Amino acid sequence: TAYEIYQCDWSSDVCSSDLGVSIATVSRVARQPELVAESTRLKVQQAIDTLGYTANPAAASLRTLRTRKIIVTVPDIANPFFSKVLAGIEGVATELGHSVLLGNTGGDAGLEDRYARMLIRREADGMIFLGPRLPEPLRGMLAEHGPRAPIVAACEFDPALGVSGVRIDNEGAAQEAMAQIYALGHRDVAVITGPLDSPLSRARLDGVQRAARDASAEGRLVMGAGPFAAETGQAIAADLLARHRPTAIFCFSDELAFGAMAALRAMGLSCPDDVSLHGFDDVEMAHFVHPGLTTIHQPMRRIGAEAASLLFAILSGNCDSQRVVTLPHRHVARDSLAPPP
Repeated sequence: TAYEIYQCDWSSDVCSSDLGVSIATVSRVARQPELVAESTRLKVQQAIDTLGYTANPAAASLRTLRTRKIIVTVPDIANPFFSKVLAGIEGVATELGHSVLLGNTGGDAGLEDRYARMLIRREADGMIFLGPRLPEPLRGMLAEHGPRAPIVAACEFDPALGVSGVRIDNEGAAQEAMAQIYALGHRDVAVITGPLDSPLSRARLDGVQRAARDASAEGRLVMGAGPFAAETGQAIAADLLARHRPTAIFCFSDELAFGAMAALRAMGLSCPDDVSLHGFDDVEMAHFVHPGLTTIHQPMRRIGAEAASLLFAILSGNCDSQRVVTLPHRHVARDSLAPPP
């Protein structure tokens, strides 16, 4: 029960008095008073008021071995993409009476492992990780329990990890974006990827290369790789533009594209008159920058909500095999993409 009456021997004080009621009856008065006879309820409620009793959820967790907390680790809390995913997770968790412990790891493997050990010590009921790496301490738990381990991946999901997770079709989405670029007549295209050790980046790169082959333009691709950050996009775009002058740049995140926009401005170039830009994610700012950023829309809140729903299905015993949820994406056309000059 979520309203345990063991608090500073409060229950003993009540139950050893002249009330003549059990601990269970006192608990029912606190939780479901409509189930208790009025005369008994009034006597117990008077004792509750006299002693100033308040419910103690911590005591309940001792009995149920549930903390009613989940851990979520995120590579970069400043990235607006992750903030939307976290909002989706927290919405489901709150509705089901759980709190979210947030770990902003910055991609630091040591920090990721620290949060994972909290799960092993049962300081939380489950864990969702939004980065590409399964923390090392969880491998033993996964080996013992398989897909019933309370671990879920989202965003940078790799089915080979053996955990349930949520994703979009990253390869298909990237191929669709490049097909739109090629359909406008571009052939000299630059691509700014995320880190190439990320399964997400590798999947998107596969889609890029497939589209380039379909357009007979594979040999004209130029690429740069780095973290999903505006500073990275600015630096890589400046370097690519100085050496190659592509007519379009496809960035594997909107943050990278915002940085590429800054590089174009610094070089006195116009978007899309001189160079077109295409992003990925459709964060809120993509609508407000000038020109509006053409991008791939990811259902960020829904990714988070589905990941949380998967975790709670595992915790309730309703998931005994690996589940992979693939959500739909869509292409969003704005003003940053136009035919080549």
